[in-house]
Amino acid sequence: MSVDLSPFHVAFPVHDIAAARAFYGGTMGLAEGRSDDAWVDFDLFGHQIVAHLDPNLAEKRQGDCHHNPVDGHDVPVPHFGVVLDMERFSHLADRLRDEGVEFVIEPYIRFAGEVGEQATMFFLDPSGNALEFKAFKDRSQLFAT
Repeated sequence: MSVDLSPFHVAFPVHDIAAARAFYGGTMGLAEGRSDDAWVDFDLFGHQIVAHLDPNLAEKRQGDCHHNPVDGHDVPVPHFGVVLDMERFSHLADRLRDEGVEFVIEPYIRFAGEVGEQATMFFLDPSGNALEFKAFKDRSQLFAT
């Protein structure tokens, strides 16, 4: 089944626009779109994400958010990210390692040998927003149960 995917848009709070630019544009290598003093757009693999300044937001830490158990790991909630192909996933994981990003959950294969086998990794941006990127062994199993 072929699906014509539309780009998603997500806006999220950050405590510092310059830190968001350095992380998303520099560390992750995302192209920057429009911006203002209080927000900046980034191209997240064809999707529009917008970092909005929240001057009341203090820098969060991993332990400050809720976690749910998944495959033996404590997954931070909320989180967002993109499903990539394995090659792009590996390239991004290598880039993040090279940039010294600390992973909440190191890149690994989740549900190995099961339906829905996937590579996944979690990390935080400078404002404590959790991101997950994943890649499926068989992408047609994205919604398999």
